[in-house]
Amino acid sequence: MAVEQFETISLYLCVSGLIAYMFFIMYKLATESKAGKLGTIAIFVTLGLGIFGFVAKEVLTLVIAV
Repeated sequence: MAVEQFETISLYLCVSGLIAYMFFIMYKLATESKAGKLGTIAIFVTLGLGIFGFVAKEVLTLVIAV
């Protein structure tokens, strides 16, 4: 396995793990702060936009490269 392949695979695996951990943290934050439905939605939408930005960037990079 070449270094470039290892770096690409590691990037996607590690970032995916961090994203999953971020969702766990957002859920825990919503439950511990006793946020209602609207508060929980607000937490997930506002903090989830950063995740959406990363995923959108990767998708656009693949689309433009083709």
